[in-house]
Amino acid sequence: MRPQDILPDHQNDVQVNGVTVRKGSVGAFLASVRDWQDPASNDATRAAAEADLRALLPGLHALGLFRVLAARDPALQDLIEGVA
Repeated sequence: MRPQDILPDHQNDVQVNGVTVRKGSVGAFLASVRDWQDPASNDATRAAAEADLRALLPGLHALGLFRVLAARDPALQDLIEGVA
């Protein structure tokens, strides 16, 4: 399976189980995790990153990402599971 088989170049989002998932969601999640975990990030950056992570989670859950991947960071895994 190739990326264009899932989401062609001309398409920017996909509906999965009634949730709209935008192209770039996984990349945005990873970038936000880096900001959220970076000890050099200030409180405002960390809070913005967490808000972005929470906004991305429904789409990533709909894609099934966390059925095959788990976070090594317990705090991130709690956030993913909705515990945090």
